[in-house]
Order: sequence, then structure tokens, then C-alpha cells
Amino acid sequence: MKRIMFFAAIICSAVYSQAQHNVPKSDIDKKVDALLAKMNIDEKIGQMTQVTLDVVLQTANGKATEPTQIDAGKIKEALEKYHVGSILNISGAAYTREHWYKIISDIQNAAAQTRLKIPVLYGIDAMHGQNYVQGSTLFPQEIGMAATFNPELAKRAGAITAYETRASYIPWDFSPVLDLGRNPLWPRIYETFGEDPYLAKTMGASVIYGYQGNNVSSKYNVAACMKHYLGYSFPLDGKDRTPAWIPDRYMREYFLPSFRAAVNAGAMSVMVNSSEINGVPVHSSHYLLTDVLRGELGFKGVIVTDWMDIKYLNTRHHIAATQKDAVLIAINAGIDMSMVPLDYSFYTYLQELVKEGKVPVSRIDESVRRILKMKFKLGIFDRPVGNPDDYPKFGSAEFAAVSLKSAAESITLLKNTNNVLPLKKDIKILVTGPGANSMRALNGGWSYTWQGDVTNQFTTDKNTILKAIQQKTGKDNVEFEPGSDYNNPIDIDATVNAAKKSDVIVLCLGENSYAENPGNIDELDLPSAQTDLANALIATGKPVILVMTEGRPRIITAIESKCAATIMAYLPGNEGGSALADILFGDINPSGRLPYTYPRYANALVNYYRKNIENGNSDDAHGYNPLYEFGYGLSYTNFTYSNLKISQPTLKDGQTLTVTVDVKNTGNREGKESVLLYSREEYASITPDTKRLRAFDKINLKPGEMQTVTFKITSKDLAFVNDVSKPVTEAGEFKVMVGGLTQSFMYVTGLKPSRTGKL
Repeated sequence: MKRIMFFAAIICSAVYSQAQHNVPKSDIDKKVDALLAKMNIDEKIGQMTQVTLDVVLQTANGKATEPTQIDAGKIKEALEKYHVGSILNISGAAYTREHWYKIISDIQNAAAQTRLKIPVLYGIDAMHGQNYVQGSTLFPQEIGMAATFNPELAKRAGAITAYETRASYIPWDFSPVLDLGRNPLWPRIYETFGEDPYLAKTMGASVIYGYQGNNVSSKYNVAACMKHYLGYSFPLDGKDRTPAWIPDRYMREYFLPSFRAAVNAGAMSVMVNSSEINGVPVHSSHYLLTDVLRGELGFKGVIVTDWMDIKYLNTRHHIAATQKDAVLIAINAGIDMSMVPLDYSFYTYLQELVKEGKVPVSRIDESVRRILKMKFKLGIFDRPVGNPDDYPKFGSAEFAAVSLKSAAESITLLKNTNNVLPLKKDIKILVTGPGANSMRALNGGWSYTWQGDVTNQFTTDKNTILKAIQQKTGKDNVEFEPGSDYNNPIDIDATVNAAKKSDVIVLCLGENSYAENPGNIDELDLPSAQTDLANALIATGKPVILVMTEGRPRIITAIESKCAATIMAYLPGNEGGSALADILFGDINPSGRLPYTYPRYANALVNYYRKNIENGNSDDAHGYNPLYEFGYGLSYTNFTYSNLKISQPTLKDGQTLTVTVDVKNTGNREGKESVLLYSREEYASITPDTKRLRAFDKINLKPGEMQTVTFKITSKDLAFVNDVSKPVTEAGEFKVMVGGLTQSFMYVTGLKPSRTGKL
């Protein structure tokens, strides 16, 4: 019997292999095969090489000329000598659409003169809209989009970003960021969808669907690039591009889900973590890049490095003795394309490695096949530049309205003592603080330039917070004093005198724009210049409305406790000033919720899904006590939850648990409510989280209106990663929690928890 089964297995395996071998190739696969067969090894290696735009620009005295122009000799060298497959980035500040057309046309026209006429794949960091094009629609940064808890809105913002990126003749967007925003010190928190794995994976997948649409070759869609795979956002010291120490089980439980969902959503490319995990630079990790990403997640797209990161294997991480060794390590780990980006060293070293037999041609073919397939899928062989007349909605009022809606749904009301908000429009208002009259404060980094430092000069037609408030009440009712910049006081006495003449103070504090390493800080406390201003204004006895525009949650506990109201605006984009004014005066009802835990103290940085032991011991006064918890947010109306029901008292494999809850607007204003469903396992072989977000839905209710919200939960939704890095759902008691209500059920099949956690 065993022999029969053995031979049957062999036959089945052979039939399966033959079936796999005989799967008809797509038209694109046939085109890739035909083109690959014509390419020599130099042309193949060139496709794996990516340089920044500055490499091919005209220069004077070592700097790109203004306006930037493609240097005919340099682009010929790049494409005909080095066969470069991709160019990225911008030189200087945002270009007009017309200038982008000239730049991209010159590049693609030069590509058309090469032997095989392979178009260049151009990539750009369009992080919250096409932020490198003048007149584009800029949305809230990802952290603000997360606060909307509205995946459909994120998808729509993604689709508009894709439209306007293609309108600048670029088909590849290095976005979304799918890192988990867990460490408040990290300067890229604002680029993430927050600290929760379910929220991050849901919003991230929605943005990818928006970018790529149903047909990525469409002139209105772009290729997404999920980043930064993997664990980039959890450095031990909170500084950008510094080492992380993350156990494999922990990595899979919290950091991998957003990338898995992105792969399932069809993301066409991925950018790699610039740093290292457990002493292993991710650009050198065959385990993470090949075994996990390709083997387990099934990713079939292009893996691109981040800026200079193959070089850094030698110069920063010191795991490669030479630059050539660094190239060998990265390619063998699974890298497809090197963002070199300032020279052609990668090309030269890889040539030598192939000639020496250290990198087989078959390995080169794997990467080039993926790159060519991406180019064919994007349609750039047929349409390398695009038609300027195809994008009449670029920068339109229609798109701006979506940005305004996004900002309005993101802004989060954290405190509203005695219903001081909304404000009346006939009162005297002092608007002050470093963020009060700055578009830079509303947009953050990745806005017109990398650091967002010239945003104000590109947004004179947009409303700062001050300007938007003046439009609501009339300039005669509004006083403005700067009070301080971000780090220094500015005539606080004059600001206090103005406050004494006002009925209410709108105090705009937070952070100036930054991106990546320049955003590193050594302490999370808000700078003293700002807290001194706040304390001086609080001392006047006038109600202070604290508005925070910041990329990460700075510590504000001492001053926030004395303010009448607190609003978290995040980095709400170009329409953020108008959205905030709408909320301040009640024209829009706030509905944002915190996508991270707002810490009370700088040394108390614990995420909401902590382990129970992190609550502190029974005699410990220093347990979990954030200023505001993940998911918190107020409204100008009241919502009442009732009748939480589950469809059955037990859940088995293959079954679905239906959870329903009634939500009623018991106030006198129409409003939106994000209904969040959490679960908790009472006992498990791995210490269970206190609670985890498993589903959410955003609804709109008129006064007196009630809606039954329905969620579907399966055993897979309740799984955790065990101590041998496998997802399991163990038998036992679970609780579901919605709006302060709780129901229990038993999961009665599957693995039982053991003391050791071993299977």
C-alpha cells in the first residue's frame, strides 16, 4: 500500500510539474522573452542600474543649471555606454508639468536612440500627492490618512496621486510606506499609517489599489512601491537608519502583515529597509528578501534598494570588505535594481562579477525579466511620455475637495472642556504660535523639496491656519502674533498683551518640516520656547485651544492639561488650514481618531496592544497610562453603542462569527463615527496582547439616527505567531470589544495552548 501511495505521489508530482511547465505564457511574458533574448550581458546589467537625475543634468560650477536641463552627452553616456534602466528623483524644488514634460521627453527620446530602444523607468517619491510638481494636489501625510479610518478615502487619494504623477509623465511611485509607526522618536512616523498592524495593512492596500487601479498600464495609474521592507521603523535608539533588534516571531506578528497585504493587493515593486535587523543589513539578507518575501509572500515584482544602500554594506555596515563584495552580497540576497545613485560603480562591479563567474547569468536574467515585465505592464514601451492634454483634472477643484475631505476626516479632537468648541464667529481671536501662519507646518517633509523647506513660496494660494480663520470671522476679529518660532521666543510680551484683548486663543504648536535623518531628535519633549509661550498664554486666564501640527507625538502633557481644548492636526496637507477652520467653527464635525498611542511621558512609550504585564505590577504606579490611547477621538455630537451581539457562542475552523452592534447618534449634530472592533484571547501559549484591532467601519449618522454595524470574523483573523514563527489560532476563550461593550465566545477547535508554546 505504501508503495502504491509512493508511486501515486510521484505521478501526481510529475503531472503537476508538467502542468506548470505548460501554462500558456501571457503576451507580456512572450515580449519579455523575445527582448531578453536580444540583450547582451551589458544591456542586462544596465537595466538593473538606477541613477539620480543629477547624473544626467547640465551643470555649472558643480551644480545643476537653472532651469534644469538634460545634458545630451551625459544622457547618451548613461543609456548607450551603461545602458541605465531607471532614473529617479528631482534636482532642486518642484517643477511645473511643462518642465517635467521636457525632462522626461529628453530622457525617453535618448532611450529611443539606443540599440534596443528600451524606455527608461522613471521613479519619484510622491508621498502625499505628487509633491514634486507645482500646482498638484497635496493630501494629508499617511499618518493623517490613517486617522480618517476611511480606506475608500485613502484609495481615492491614491488614485488622484496616480493621475497627477502620470500627468507629470512618471509611471513609478515610491509609495506607500508600510512600516509600522511604533517608536514616537523615529522621524518618519508621519509617513506611516500608525502603530496598528491591521490599520496599516488595510489603509496600505487601499492606497495600492488607488495607485494601480484595475489596469496599471492605464495612463492614469502608476506602479506602487511598498517600503521599507522590513522592520525599518523600529530602531532601538529611535534614529533613522539605525539598527533594530526584532525577534523573528515579533517581526511576523507586527511588521510583516502590511507587506503581505500589499503583495496580495498586487504591489509591483518593493524598496528595502536601509538599516539592519539583529546585526544583518536587510539588503544582504537572503532570508528576508528571497525566502520570506518571494518564497512565503509570493512576491513576483521588482526589489529596488534605497539610496546608496549597496555601497553602505561596505562603508557603513562593514559586512563587505570592498564595494565589489557589497554588490555580490546584495545581488545574491535577491536585489533586482540598485539605486546607486550617483555613479556607475554598481554596473562596473556587476560586470566583473559575472565575468568571474561569481554571479551567474541566470541570476541576472531573473532580475532583468522582472524589470522588463514591469515596464511592459506600465505601457511605457507604447507610451514612454504621455500626452499633456490627457490630464485636464490636474490640480483641479474636484481633487482639492478630496484633499479637504481627507484633512477634515483626519483632524482629531482630543479634548473639549465644557464644549468650548465649536467657536462662535463673532468673537475676538488671537492666533499664535510657530504653526499659525505656515504652509510648511501643514505639509511637512516631502513637499516641493525633500525637506519641505520652501513650501511657503509654492502655496501662496492656499490657506494657512491664520488665513483660514480670518476668512471665517473677518480680519477685524483676528489678531496674530508669532509668539515664538519652533525653538526661540518672539516677543512673548506682545503676544500676551494681544491675548488679554481676545476672547479665545488658538495656539498652534508642533514641529517644522523634516524628512529622514534631518528629523532625528534627542528628546521627545516639545521645545521650551513653545511650552514657555503656552504657559504665558494660559496664565492670562483666556481659554486656549491647542492645535498640534507635528510629524510625531511630542510630549505636551504639562501644558495640555491646562488648555481648554486640544486638536491633533498631524500634517494635513494643502487644504489643512481650511479643514481646521471648518472644525474650529463647527462647519464640519470632527471624526478623526488617533492612529497611535499619544505618550504622556517621554520615557513611557508603550503601544496600545501591550502585554498585560506592561500594565505594571499591582503595587506599581508607573503602568500603562498614555495621554491619549490609540483610536481615541471626540465629536461635537454623541454616539451611543448598544446590543453588541455575536452569531454563536462558539467558533470552529471554517466558520464565520458575525458580530453586530447598534450605534446611535444621540446628539444634535450630524457626524461620522469610526466603529472599532477589538479582540482579546484570554490565555495562549504566547503572552496575549491586551487587545488587538480586528475590524473597523466608518459610518455617518444624522441626529437620532441608528445603524447596525456588522463585522465578520474568522479563526484566521484571531491568529497569532507562535514561538516557532508559525501563525496559529489556539482553542480557548476570546472576547470582542466594541464601543465599551464586550461579548465572549469560545474557539473550540485547533491547537490548545501549552505551557511552553511548543506545537
